[in-house]
Amino acid sequence: MTTILIADDHPLFRDALRGAVGRALPQARIVEAADVAAMFAMIDTEGEADLLLMDLNMPGAQGFSALVQVRAAHPQLPVVVVSAREESGVVQRALAHGASGFIPKSADAATIATALRTVLDGERWSPVPARPSVLASDEADIAHRVAELTPQQFRVLGMLARGLLNKQIAYDLGVSEATIKAHMTAILRKLGANNRTQAVLLAGKLALDPNDVDASAVVEEG
Repeated sequence: MTTILIADDHPLFRDALRGAVGRALPQARIVEAADVAAMFAMIDTEGEADLLLMDLNMPGAQGFSALVQVRAAHPQLPVVVVSAREESGVVQRALAHGASGFIPKSADAATIATALRTVLDGERWSPVPARPSVLASDEADIAHRVAELTPQQFRVLGMLARGLLNKQIAYDLGVSEATIKAHMTAILRKLGANNRTQAVLLAGKLALDPNDVDASAVVEEG
């Protein structure tokens, strides 16, 4: 049985996408997640899944950072980005970061069906010609660094970007503050950052609009 994973934080769109997948692949088993943490847990549980459909912006990540993490941790799992951002530049960046396909949220059921079948057949699909795309050197470099983060470090980085303190992150993750400090040290080292704010700004290079990243909420701690 084909297993399709859906990760999107909007319930109405998940319902619509589930329906489109069900019509295109009537025998498919569909599993859903509403945020990045749940998505990674879902992927770990569904180790034999055939395809992941994921939104670019969900709680826990923004832009291409979660895509980079999935591709690094689960290279065998094809990923199709489903996004309301339909600019050709966004499509090409998604493909360059390892997506097997890109489906605009405005796509009709027939287009979604074509995209799913194409990717499940081992090909790439996008609404624009899949021209070879070369990432800007700084974006490619930070993608490589983000890919080196463990899933837990990636979660901590996302919580850091929301302005949470170490003790708040520790509480939410159910670990000690000392563990979070150790994660912070590893995150700064892997990203090549000197402080927490710089780490968020570096990771922000993977945002859909890097110039709009605001790290003002980050609190520096000793």
